[in-house]
Amino acid sequence: MTMYQDALKRLDKAAAYVRIDAEAVEKLKHPKACLEVAFPVRMDNGQLRIFKGYRVHHNDIRGPTKGGIRYHPNLGLEEIKTLAFWMTIKCAVVGIPFGGAKGGICLDPKQLSRMEVERVSRSYIERIADFIGPDIDIPAPDVYTNEIIMGWMMDEYSTIVRQFTPAVITGKPIPLGGSQGRKGATARGAYYCIKELRKDKKWKVKETKVAIQGFGNAGRHIAKLLYEDGYKIVAVSDSSGGVYHADGLDVDELIHIKENSEELYMGYCKRSVCQLKDVDHITNAALLELDVDLLIPAAIENQITKQNASKIKADVIVEIANGPTTFDAEPVLQKKGILVVPDILANAGGVTVSYFEWVQNKSGFYWSEEEVHQRLHTIMTREFNQVCQLMIQHKTEMRTAAYIHALSRYAEAVTAQGTHDYFSGIR
Repeated sequence: MTMYQDALKRLDKAAAYVRIDAEAVEKLKHPKACLEVAFPVRMDNGQLRIFKGYRVHHNDIRGPTKGGIRYHPNLGLEEIKTLAFWMTIKCAVVGIPFGGAKGGICLDPKQLSRMEVERVSRSYIERIADFIGPDIDIPAPDVYTNEIIMGWMMDEYSTIVRQFTPAVITGKPIPLGGSQGRKGATARGAYYCIKELRKDKKWKVKETKVAIQGFGNAGRHIAKLLYEDGYKIVAVSDSSGGVYHADGLDVDELIHIKENSEELYMGYCKRSVCQLKDVDHITNAALLELDVDLLIPAAIENQITKQNASKIKADVIVEIANGPTTFDAEPVLQKKGILVVPDILANAGGVTVSYFEWVQNKSGFYWSEEEVHQRLHTIMTREFNQVCQLMIQHKTEMRTAAYIHALSRYAEAVTAQGTHDYFSGIR
């Protein structure tokens, strides 16, 4: 089964709970457009390399498409299609007027110089310029891309269309039209979900043990927010492995190791949390199986599977990564009574603040960080509680409830254009 087929299983499961025309569900199963490009880039040593890139528009019935651009050596169209589908669902879950998109380039940016990364980034935008636009498709940063790269991409698009166009890209540097509060927005959105969970679970913060898989932008920010609240962060990991301490880790020291070193390059940190001293060293797989109250997968897809789901001991999983739990793992977790706050809700803070950035770019009026946080808090808590109500109403797990919530909003948009029932005179 492909990654995309696995994602569609959840769509079919949720559709059984919603009064939605079969045509609407069928539309969601097929991306609107898939673009694959190849482009040459001259490297610093004079060699010419050909890079492959992608951009997928999944669905735009609720507004222009929105989604990140990732750089990864193993990137493929199947992954991009799946991520674009999730973006469509995610935007509907939080009620922002976007559809889903995703893009990326097959490369390892850590192996390139700064100027090579810039040339690749600009060349990619030159190839897809007719496929994106402030009212068509708005990219943003994702895995191994950052605000600097988004600034280059916005500048390249502006050069092509002969006018300054900040609304074409979000996640930009603030001097180039970026939004206050965007950098840590994905983690902050999840943090607001956790604050709501705390009320229900009646957690005593200082006794609540947390493990975080992934210590990139989102992982670091959620660790910092929870650490400052007093949560006991007992384990974190990155691509090199993880560290564990039963009495809690010093998150500030971990962030210092990752961010404030001479080896920090272009936002791609070459140092690892494994360099922290006086702790136990564990694998990424072992971190997932720790006896903790809260597990936060904040790395990559397909980390919790049918093979390891029975070993998960956490009471609650909050998914900050995209697609960390496979479809086959879900029933195992449900049987164990583990609550999963799904990615399409938990990590929606990033696209929500990207929406804020787009609105600010279009209007030319910019908000303070406090205003951004307040607006994000309002949306995340409102949608979290609505999904919880649907979960209780339909007696299902939270992921299906989130899909039900998204499908209801999507169905309203489809119905407004007319479906089989309308055109056949049934209603």
